[in-house]
Amino acid sequence: MTSPRVAVIVSGFPRHSETFALTELNALDRAGMLAAMFSTKPGEDGPCQPSAQPLLERVRLLAGEPSTQAAEAARHLAGIRISGVHAYFAHTPSAVAADLARRLGVPFGFSVHARDARKIERHDLFDRARRAACVVACNSDVASELDGSGAAVTLVRHGVDLDQFRTRRSSGGTLTMLAVGRLVEKKGFHVLIDAVSRLAGDWQLRIVGNGPEKPAIVARAHDCGVADRVTFCGALTHDVLPPEYNQADIVVVPSVRDASGDRDGLPNVVLEAMASSAAIVATDAGAIRSAIRDGDTGIVVPAGDATALASALSRLAEARELRRRLGDAARAAVEREFDARTCAGAFVSVLREAYA
Repeated sequence: MTSPRVAVIVSGFPRHSETFALTELNALDRAGMLAAMFSTKPGEDGPCQPSAQPLLERVRLLAGEPSTQAAEAARHLAGIRISGVHAYFAHTPSAVAADLARRLGVPFGFSVHARDARKIERHDLFDRARRAACVVACNSDVASELDGSGAAVTLVRHGVDLDQFRTRRSSGGTLTMLAVGRLVEKKGFHVLIDAVSRLAGDWQLRIVGNGPEKPAIVARAHDCGVADRVTFCGALTHDVLPPEYNQADIVVVPSVRDASGDRDGLPNVVLEAMASSAAIVATDAGAIRSAIRDGDTGIVVPAGDATALASALSRLAEARELRRRLGDAARAAVEREFDARTCAGAFVSVLREAYA
């Protein structure tokens, strides 16, 4: 049986943080199903993830409004066998995908992840989902955004590369904490600075990532008197990121709901830290509890509560054996439930059936 050939519409490409999309797109390509890629806006500047390299020459940047972008993509696909059009994400890319599919006379679908589901009006989201051949959600929190739509939503988890992120114990000495993510409000780094400023003893915090909130977070570190203990490492790609996890005693995921109502789904850092056998302290924001079980694979505290976060960090700082136990359980859980190869294979199977 001939595999379906799918045109994929993405948002900005490449994007430093969207490693889940890279894993799935490369899996589609290996399966012979990736016919073409289009981007609705330019990607980010700077070094890209190594796994983006095989796809860079495949992506064509579209311009204009969604209808104009769909028309441009249709012209590029003239004479190419296309079985369906799939979009990352629910907002502009899925609008382009729906219009392009109509022009080509094929079905469309989209993957929904977190903020994208809240970037369009609810009735438009529901209508688009009902018309789609498939809607893929990466966690139960974002799937709930489609409750009441009447659309069939398939849950396909994002995974992590278990070979790239592996167990290596830290060497001891000064307690090292690590936080990874874009420097935006919903990541909760402002709460983290408040929490670590309450810690006793010898510690250091490394923050990996860039973003518009960096000046405010740096200023907060100065105001809290901990600037000399906090290192801002900038954004790191996956070829150099694993050692950061390996050298950390604790990985902190302080996510919150921001002023606009946006929140994380299941951040990449959670799965990467689990795969690295790190002791994790995370908040109960978004879908984090789908991976971190309090007292088993990590410690979970209320989002936005600097006191509770500081208490959990202090507890782990003094309990090396607890850190080891939590890290071992986290690695075992991610091997069972979040292996990137298994998760990407499930994604390919869903699209193969939807666009056959």
